[in-house]
Amino acid sequence: MTRPTLAALVLLWSCAGVGQAAMTVSGQVRNPGPVALPAEARLLDLIIASQPDAQGYWLAAAWLRQPLREPQARLKAGVLFDLQTLQQAALADGREERARVAARLYQQVQALPVTGRQVAMLDPVAVEVGFAPNLPVSEGDRLVYPPRPDSVRVLGAVAAPCTLAFQALRQARDYLGACPSSNAADSDYLWLIQPDGHVTRLGIAPWNREQGAPPAPGSTLLVPIRSDDLVTPTPELNQQLAEFLATQPLAEVTP
Repeated sequence: MTRPTLAALVLLWSCAGVGQAAMTVSGQVRNPGPVALPAEARLLDLIIASQPDAQGYWLAAAWLRQPLREPQARLKAGVLFDLQTLQQAALADGREERARVAARLYQQVQALPVTGRQVAMLDPVAVEVGFAPNLPVSEGDRLVYPPRPDSVRVLGAVAAPCTLAFQALRQARDYLGACPSSNAADSDYLWLIQPDGHVTRLGIAPWNREQGAPPAPGSTLLVPIRSDDLVTPTPELNQQLAEFLATQPLAEVTP
């Protein structure tokens, strides 16, 4: 089926008014705003209706879904609970710097929304030719196509959060020289959160060093906070924190 034929079908469905589902597309697309499609519609139908910018930063596109909000709300609650536990344990053990970092991270996570982001390849060409799955969409779904940023963020157990200039092919660990870690950091690992939502733990110490894929523009680097030497350790905290940060889409407009 040709692309014009598919576009015509989308227009026909949007006017049918029977069994429709309401969705929204925003960011760098030709037709932003609400879209009504049949209940059996798929990603390609929504993509064709909105027409993402051919020069857009498709790698960072985000698919936000209502059914995923509840499990991600539980994930956020678990991260907040562990950060509070770590802060209290650090204070009890006289580790004030670690308690301060845990408190700062608690405030940062608390301020973040629960988005319902589903990790998926949203490159329009890849979906159209079958390289990426053409998955079903549903009521309340939202696609976001943000502009390409020129920076990489560093968060976590650092002296202060940093926004650093993106450098092509630069390894994740090499960004840390411009954003010093705090004494609360686990210096053996680093979590890389790519703008498409994929999360990787990288070894960065001399004994476990890994290359890994370099961060893309808009990536987030999470310097993990240490807890294994406390009376009440939180062994899953850093992974779950990285996974929750991965649910946050990039801004839809350039700051």
